[in-house]
Amino acid sequence: MRLQDRIDRLIEIISPKSGLSRARHRTATRMLYEGASTGRRTEGWRTVSTSAAAEIAASLPKLRDRSRDLVRNNPFAARAISVVSHNTVGHGITPQISARTKTLNKRLRELWKLHAESVAIDEAGRHSFYGIQNLAMRAVAESGEILLRRRYRTTADRLPLPFQIQVLEGDYLDTTKNGTLDNGNIILQGIEFDPIGRRVGYWLFKSHPGDSSLPYYSPRLQSKRVPAEDIIHCYRVDRPGQIRGVPWLAPVIIRMRDFDEYEDAQLLRQKMAACFTAFVYDDNMGGSIPSTPSGEESDDLVDRVEPGMVELLPFGKRVEFGNPPTVENYDQYTSVQLHAIASGIGVPYEALTGDLTGVNFTSGRMGWLEFQRNIGSWQGNMFVPQVCQGVWQWFADAAELSGIAGARGATVSWNPPAREMIDPTKEIPAIRDKIRAGLSSLTTEQRRQGVNPEDLQQEIIDDNKRLDDNEIVLDSDARVMSRAGALHPAPTETETEAPAAPAEGEE
Repeated sequence: MRLQDRIDRLIEIISPKSGLSRARHRTATRMLYEGASTGRRTEGWRTVSTSAAAEIAASLPKLRDRSRDLVRNNPFAARAISVVSHNTVGHGITPQISARTKTLNKRLRELWKLHAESVAIDEAGRHSFYGIQNLAMRAVAESGEILLRRRYRTTADRLPLPFQIQVLEGDYLDTTKNGTLDNGNIILQGIEFDPIGRRVGYWLFKSHPGDSSLPYYSPRLQSKRVPAEDIIHCYRVDRPGQIRGVPWLAPVIIRMRDFDEYEDAQLLRQKMAACFTAFVYDDNMGGSIPSTPSGEESDDLVDRVEPGMVELLPFGKRVEFGNPPTVENYDQYTSVQLHAIASGIGVPYEALTGDLTGVNFTSGRMGWLEFQRNIGSWQGNMFVPQVCQGVWQWFADAAELSGIAGARGATVSWNPPAREMIDPTKEIPAIRDKIRAGLSSLTTEQRRQGVNPEDLQQEIIDDNKRLDDNEIVLDSDARVMSRAGALHPAPTETETEAPAAPAEGEE
């Protein structure tokens, strides 16, 4: 044992407190990062080295309950969830189907409209697939995760395709299911994995465990294994190894709760300040009560104040008014807190509050572009690959089983909803210049506007044909009218004729 270690051991035996302090200071001197140092500045800072799955298992139920309570009762929390879902999904992320033949492509598009763009796809019969998207995105932001379950149907149900989607909250997962099965599979928080880590099953309750109409011992609260291919589990992955999602309000739950209490306290102060109180002092205590002109004694005084009133006080009476509390720095504090809340959720302050004070085109566009990056990440890295692609696979499987050969081989790309322009007079020319310069394609820009390029192009062809058949000329028709409103000159006969072949000996 080194001499240094022997000295430390001796000091620890004689004075454990001194030994602990000596060890703590020696550890602090070895820390090269200030953030890893120990001392008074970091005293009380509790940190853990748990995995993503372990920390979520311990905290998710309480986080989920508090997040839902805030959304129910806090206007800013409710607004934040609406902003996230409406901007990520909006009226729907639509597919652009590409099959190997035009006939198959047309058949799949027609079938998609019949089944997915109607309430036939919803087990509850309330939403099209785009409504399910919005509901799922709200649940992901509010509760951290959502489960979509494929429900098989028969021909007796008279649906375009024999399946429907059931939307389930994450509460349906039986988190008491944990351990290793005889076949080597592992169950963590109700999710079953095979030996190489693939999800193979979900243990789900038949009913929501929070349904107060069901007794605790109800058989509907017993979980049942559902194959993983029949479940879409959507959540945002923030850490490697994360198997469940966390409510997006988690970083600001305490801050929003404190802000709620601050608002209540300020409201109480305002109510107190609105109480106009007057105190009447009698400097003639013990003296006789002054008489009225009629000789009758009276101590009646006015007990309320009215505009324009003149009141003569009796001898010895004086009035002093209360000094109610004032509200100071309310705007500054509110702005700082709401900016922090908006940052924690990932939405702009202006979208969270509706406060556009001091926003100009440049600042508005900068904030909007940053928000678009968040939206693009939520769409491309989470919602499209997990929800949209998963439902398309169910759709293709059902179509193949219904006799449409080649449905599983069709590919699909997804068009997010259009992003409204801040200043179309500036942004549309910029888009046109990008296409002309070869920096983007017409199809790409049309998809960014939330439309299906094939549908849009077919509509343009149909409109042009209808105008030509009826000999109608509109100033919006770029074929015959310039942007300045002038008609394009009709082509001459020489321009329409094919050029003559060059004579022998001519180039």
